[in-house]
Amino acid sequence: MKTKVCEMFDIEFPILAFTHCRDVVAAVTRAGGYGVLGAVGHTPEQLDIDLRWISEEVGDRPFGVDLIVPAKYQGKEDGGLSAADLRNMIPDAHRAFVDDILERYDVPPLPQDDAAGSGALAGESEAPMTYEQSLPLMDVAFSHPISLMVNALGPPPPDMIERAHGNGVKVGALAGKKSHAVRHAAVGVDLIIAQGHEAGGHTGDIGTMVLVPEIVDAVAPVPVLAAGGIGTGRQMAASLALGAEGIWCGSVWLTTVEAETHPLVKEKFLAAGSADTLRSRSRTGKPARQLRSAWTDEWDGPASPGPLGMPLQPMLIAEASRRIDRAAMNPENEGAARLANYFVGQIVGSMNESKHADRVVLDMVDEFIDAIQRVNDMMQ
Repeated sequence: MKTKVCEMFDIEFPILAFTHCRDVVAAVTRAGGYGVLGAVGHTPEQLDIDLRWISEEVGDRPFGVDLIVPAKYQGKEDGGLSAADLRNMIPDAHRAFVDDILERYDVPPLPQDDAAGSGALAGESEAPMTYEQSLPLMDVAFSHPISLMVNALGPPPPDMIERAHGNGVKVGALAGKKSHAVRHAAVGVDLIIAQGHEAGGHTGDIGTMVLVPEIVDAVAPVPVLAAGGIGTGRQMAASLALGAEGIWCGSVWLTTVEAETHPLVKEKFLAAGSADTLRSRSRTGKPARQLRSAWTDEWDGPASPGPLGMPLQPMLIAEASRRIDRAAMNPENEGAARLANYFVGQIVGSMNESKHADRVVLDMVDEFIDAIQRVNDMMQ
């Protein structure tokens, strides 16, 4: 295929796969697409290991990294508070609410040998999903042969853009509104991902069919990727017809054979319909589409104190999430199973079969060709 995005990265298909799983990155990249590793949950050490492994697996083929560096978060106005300072800001009522959920759903404590709260999301050194937390991850990412750095929430910081361009790396950013995209283009972003309301994770209020052409027209000639509710070849064909130069997919990889999705959550995804997701602040403190579960119901219920802002909410629930995920591995723990969930878009209704990631890419391309031929036949 010949699109601006294919030319930009020298790839066969303009299919960019956002995933937290290095195996999916490698499989999609080898299949002719472009894998982007979501690194916000990594420690710098883990990111270095994964990027080194991906490089060995894909050879000279290109791949990228995605970080979350929000423009607004708790403590930023004070120059960035320490993780300890932020933890002290979490109200006792919120801690009690989380403890009550875990008790009522019979979620056991973590065993002594499972270091509660380890990893980036625990906020041991820097608070999660903040500029300060992203700096060591950027250092690691730019030490590897990546060709794209994406900021998933808000405009990329000036130093991210400067460092990326200085390393010959393109910069991408997600936009849920035309105004977001215009702001991204103004600061020198090379690629804009127009992410519609249907998408998993952090997403806005405007649907993909409306958002994509609006952003394409607003930022031309900056290339645009369509995102949100895209996981098939027909949706890929529609995206290119709307003016996009390619697609950005995240949810569709969560049920692949390679995906490291929690086994129970993967089963839930395979059984879910497109109406089984909702936008909730219960995981990150910002509206993020995820699978509805007892967890989201509790946070929306009358007893809820309401989610905290980012990064306080992920700091509040870090250990609880680990406890739920661990307990949900036990088929006898029905309470944890009811609570377990994860980010996913409305395309989950079409994710009813677990395939290898490269098969997903090739099936998407085959269906894209059929869709284009169908439209061509209509023109004769």
